[in-house]
Amino acid sequence: MQEYDVTLKLILQEPAAKATQALTGVKIERWLNVELPEVQQTRVDLLGETAEGGLVHIELQSSNDANMALRMLEYSVRVCRRFGRFPRQILVYVGEPAMRMSSALEGERLRFSYDAIDIRDLDGEPLLASPHLSDNVIAILTRLRNRKAAVQQILTRIADSEPEQREIALKGFLILAGLRGMEEYAGEKASQVPVLNDIMNHRLFGPAIRQGLERGREEGREEGREQEALAMLRRMMIKKFGSAPEWATALLANRSTTELEELSERLFDVKSVEELFGQYSPGA
Repeated sequence: MQEYDVTLKLILQEPAAKATQALTGVKIERWLNVELPEVQQTRVDLLGETAEGGLVHIELQSSNDANMALRMLEYSVRVCRRFGRFPRQILVYVGEPAMRMSSALEGERLRFSYDAIDIRDLDGEPLLASPHLSDNVIAILTRLRNRKAAVQQILTRIADSEPEQREIALKGFLILAGLRGMEEYAGEKASQVPVLNDIMNHRLFGPAIRQGLERGREEGREEGREQEALAMLRRMMIKKFGSAPEWATALLANRSTTELEELSERLFDVKSVEELFGQYSPGA
């Protein structure tokens, strides 16, 4: 499981935090068991209940998934089976590339939709000004006037917090900063704050934080390689077939670098986009 996922779940479940209410528009009264009993176990990211008894399902996503709408429909049905009512669903996208996922499905006698929010569309200034440390930390993912200045402000808040909060907040902040490609800058600035530098060099806490930073850097490098491979394959498809259909681009959106490279090699041996994807092409 990616560390950002755990970090965001902990932050969004903070009772007094403003971030969850800013995303959903409602106050979650309590969080429910989110292990959905099926033949195949499915775990939604966050499932809450309002004071009026409504269910709110929040799903966190850091990459574009061409099958996201289908996944959300499956979650909705399984939540209803478990709790006897359908939830209001919100997809919160926290990735760096532009969000390209559809928030609706349509078929014969089927219309399904949910709310999809790019967290960068959320005004981060109220979260920076919040008295709650969890709001300050998650603000790094949102729309900010000056992201570098915000890093310094958040680190100051972490340094001024209670000792038992500092290590968890610092680790979480550095993980989330990695989603915006700022883990090195944030780590460098943290090392300049004596109390935070002590945490980063602590014999117990330090290795875990540095390991998280390195994982964030590697994930960032891998995401960059995936984007380059995707762009190259699309250019090759356009050059050979004259276009790169939207359905084909959607199928490529969540492929790994290795899979994209394999498709690029296969491109030389096929005569159509449909043949390139085989059984995954429309109408196959």
